[in-house]
Amino acid sequence: MSNPIQAIQNYYEGTVEQLKKCSWPSKKELYDSTIVIVFTMVLSTVFVMVTDWLCELLVRLITGSF
Repeated sequence: MSNPIQAIQNYYEGTVEQLKKCSWPSKKELYDSTIVIVFTMVLSTVFVMVTDWLCELLVRLITGSF
């Protein structure tokens, strides 16, 4: 069985080495991506709200519980 401290150290060093190879987004790319995500969330929320409202309206029409 290998030394657990050595195994952790090797894992950490390997992780740091791999992270150095990553290409990180610039501030502009990060900002643009955030705007897209927020817009998509708002659009999805509005879609779900409208769909829920229409389904509720349909159920009320079917059951006659206005």
